[in-house]
Amino acid sequence: MIYLTQLIYIKEGQEIVFDEFESIAIPIISKYNGELILRIRPGKDALIEGTAELPYEVHLVSFQSQEDFDNFGMDEERKRFLHLKEESIRETILYQGNII
Repeated sequence: MIYLTQLIYIKEGQEIVFDEFESIAIPIISKYNGELILRIRPGKDALIEGTAELPYEVHLVSFQSQEDFDNFGMDEERKRFLHLKEESIRETILYQGNII
């Protein structure tokens, strides 16, 4: 089992485009033994302390294996809509880990 935490920073004014991409990409996760555990849109009041920019969204996702995650990334339906991701997301930071 692998766990992914994704910090997503979107381009100003591209919230609707981002939501359109997510409406396509998120349901595909389960096709590849994955689960969206959390999808959080933190407000400024959620920040207690830190030096990093607050992301637009935080996703916590799990996949049964690295192969499942790789296959999700290569999904043809998802790839057809990557232009929406590129249009709306400025930067993504991905942390990958395992349960210890």
